[in-house]
Amino acid sequence: MNTYLIKAATIVNEGQQIVADVLIKDGFIAKIGQNLSAPGAQEINAEGQYLLPGMIDDQVHFREPGLTHKADIFTESMAAVAGGITSFMEMPNTVPNTLTQELLADKYEIAAQTSLANYSFYMGASNDNIEEVLKTDPKNVCGIKVFMGSSTGNMLVDNEKTLEHIFRKAPILVATHCEDEATIRHNLAEFKAKYGDDLTIEMHPLIRSAEACYKSSSLAVELAKRYQTRLHILHISTAKEIALFDNTIPLKDKKITAEACVHHLWFNDKDYAEKGNFIKWNPAVKTEADQQGVLAGVLNDNIDVIATDHAPHTLAEKQQAYAQAPSGGPLVQHALPALLEMHLQGKISLEKIAEKTAHNLAICFDIEKRGYIREGYWADLVLVDLNDPWKVTKLNNFYKCGWSPFDGDTFKASITHTFVSGNLAYVKGKFTTDQIGKRLTFTR
Repeated sequence: MNTYLIKAATIVNEGQQIVADVLIKDGFIAKIGQNLSAPGAQEINAEGQYLLPGMIDDQVHFREPGLTHKADIFTESMAAVAGGITSFMEMPNTVPNTLTQELLADKYEIAAQTSLANYSFYMGASNDNIEEVLKTDPKNVCGIKVFMGSSTGNMLVDNEKTLEHIFRKAPILVATHCEDEATIRHNLAEFKAKYGDDLTIEMHPLIRSAEACYKSSSLAVELAKRYQTRLHILHISTAKEIALFDNTIPLKDKKITAEACVHHLWFNDKDYAEKGNFIKWNPAVKTEADQQGVLAGVLNDNIDVIATDHAPHTLAEKQQAYAQAPSGGPLVQHALPALLEMHLQGKISLEKIAEKTAHNLAICFDIEKRGYIREGYWADLVLVDLNDPWKVTKLNNFYKCGWSPFDGDTFKASITHTFVSGNLAYVKGKFTTDQIGKRLTFTR
């Protein structure tokens, strides 16, 4: 592998900023210090730029296998790397659903050939695959995914006994999508009775309500406390849910953790008028008070990590009427730029961004030698320029689906370089595609 010397970067790491050089050799951070020299190394002048640990995204849907007309591991890992995401954890609701160890192994095989970013894949849980779930290797798999609400295929776990069994027996972290299915169905029936087929996107957060989220999240927390499960609740979208999570103990000691997603931090229900189905997600983007509550939860450490829930659909699918348009959207290329924009707006510090998108992921998932800018760690790094404005358009995104919920928006900060396991994978719009990312390993 090439040797690189990053000169005079402002390093954002472990709660502080320092100006220093970083030497990358054989995939790892070999040295951090002042006035380093390395004959033969490729030098990068980073004066005035900020060096952050690469973002670790614990929730993406890259659609392979089975849905590759929307996305695939190669295209979406490319978009991720362009957005400063160096590692991802991908969800099991592909086709077929990842409900056996054999199907899980198949996805790792695809990534080992095509992923430009480091990778891991969740094992999926259903009402009837507990024996397969229990075979999951804690050292090589990020976690088990449980849909406690609407989902794709055979992945809604709504059998109480099954849920209890998973929470009691799970060998590793259990990540949950929490929306109460009965509440959503009741709300939908009421809206259909009143409006017939004339449902609109503005009704989405009322149908998939804050109460549906809280009811399911509080059940998950109760089960985790009862069985001492290592629980991680995904995409918290309401202010009310924040109180379910403890911020009085160190993250390394928490058994119950929570994630916020960029879209719930950036958008609120006032944006439906302009963005329509392009910001239709499950859980729904909700009120401004919920948006502010989720951000407060991030800043106060009730919420531990920030992710994307990247879930692309085609433009044609999203342009259907509200009731037919699927939920989800592409985010990996624009998540970190959006967070950097929030920093420039005074809403979050760079140190907190590094903590919530990298350090805390390493702690939450026990990821081996990643998530920090430390000597001896893998060189997963992103160099950003906070004064390099650019406009999001269909011409400069790398998603296979070809659109972004940020289309037309301007970000002041740009990602200039991304290193993945010591490989300079991305530089200002250009990729190195001959090096593949590494499989994440875990110190469990």
